[in-house]
Amino acid sequence: MIHPVILCGGSGTRLWPLSRKAYPKQFTPLFGRESLFQACLRRYLGDGFGAPVVLSHADFRFLAAEQISAVGLEKAAILLEPEARNTAPAILSAALYLAGQDKGDDLMLVAPSDHVIRDVPAFLKAVEAGTAAAEKGDLVAFGIRPDRAETGYGYLEVGSTDTATPRAMPVTRFIEKPDADRAETMFAEGRFLWNAGIFLFKVDTLIAAFEDLAPEMMAPCRTAVEKARPDLGFLRLDEDAFASVPEDSIDYAIMEKAAAVATVPVECGWSDLGAWDAVWREMGPDAAGVATSGAVTQIDCADTLLRSESDGPRVVGVNLKDIAVIAMRDAVLVADMSDLQAVKTAVQTLKAEGADEAEILPRTYRPWGWYETLALGDRFQVKQIMVPPGKKLSLQSHVHRSEHWVVVQGTATVTIDDEVKLVTENQSVYIPLGAVHRLENPGKVDLHLIEVQTGSYTGEDDIIRYEDIYNRA
Repeated sequence: MIHPVILCGGSGTRLWPLSRKAYPKQFTPLFGRESLFQACLRRYLGDGFGAPVVLSHADFRFLAAEQISAVGLEKAAILLEPEARNTAPAILSAALYLAGQDKGDDLMLVAPSDHVIRDVPAFLKAVEAGTAAAEKGDLVAFGIRPDRAETGYGYLEVGSTDTATPRAMPVTRFIEKPDADRAETMFAEGRFLWNAGIFLFKVDTLIAAFEDLAPEMMAPCRTAVEKARPDLGFLRLDEDAFASVPEDSIDYAIMEKAAAVATVPVECGWSDLGAWDAVWREMGPDAAGVATSGAVTQIDCADTLLRSESDGPRVVGVNLKDIAVIAMRDAVLVADMSDLQAVKTAVQTLKAEGADEAEILPRTYRPWGWYETLALGDRFQVKQIMVPPGKKLSLQSHVHRSEHWVVVQGTATVTIDDEVKLVTENQSVYIPLGAVHRLENPGKVDLHLIEVQTGSYTGEDDIIRYEDIYNRA
């Protein structure tokens, strides 16, 4: 049995403005209707795979659970990291969790949730080819056969140029991201593979490797798992123990030090979508090198990416060359295609300037649905709120504001102090300041309403919760 271990953290900076800290790229439907996370889950639904173990941050727990459910998975363990400590502590925690479930003799396949794999059957054949090596004790890293000289990836060196057949072969060494000249040389030699950051281990073998090569991580990770606290359908790793784990990647902590490391070469249409030029390639540019999405008009452009996201303005590009434009309602990125790695620096600059757009989307997601601010003034705020069927907000009150709700789609059950009423489309209700109230959707279609807040303060922290099915403070 192979247990998928899905890494579902992420800071949301490299594909800004679409991806942000509050809603990183793995949850975003970049191509089609499903997110990258959901596409990752679907790869491992077949025979031979057990229920996945998902490592995520508490801020994303309901979003991850919702997307797991939408894929049709009934069983998945969701381990919540109190803070980001890089990949080594997360992977070790997953291994210790599986060992505690008597899965020590099984295999674990570690996969980031934000990668693209176009040829899934080819990748699964590579997993099959690596299984025997992992079962006998090798640590297996999957290497992507490069189709170009690339400076944005780390590499695996192997002893042969025969990498056309997916089979386990020893890794000679790990190589950091090279400069352009070195990348060209390695590509020409044919003995170097991109390190995909996807790994296959026997659970007990990986734990033994940590005991030998990174023993300082063992005790705090073991404590974090043993003292993990169930919370609804999640498992919260112990906060104090996890915070004391040294921060490191699985490559540095284990893979580059271990003696028995193998790789399986594979050509499967893989990309880590590390910058917008990678998205441009995946979108399939036309003969002129132009890729477009959304409300876009292009005239005489070349080697250019133009995207207007679902709520973004129309983008018109005239005689552009080597330019990326990504437009959203609250922010627009315009960058040279050769310098898209600098988007991360741009986000850091925005954050230093105190710009909300650095990390927050116009639409804020909650476990009960989402809201979006339409207008904001000194003593008022207008929001659109969406609540899916069966969901409900906390029972709450406000100290500084009153609210008017106008239902524009669906049906709402509204509680105001001791009164419970049904409010349907084109009806409204008033929530006085200080009233204890709740909103829920009893129907079968999404509930949309317009909320008008008035008062001396309309911030999100003006909430006193009395009951909450999501266990929020």
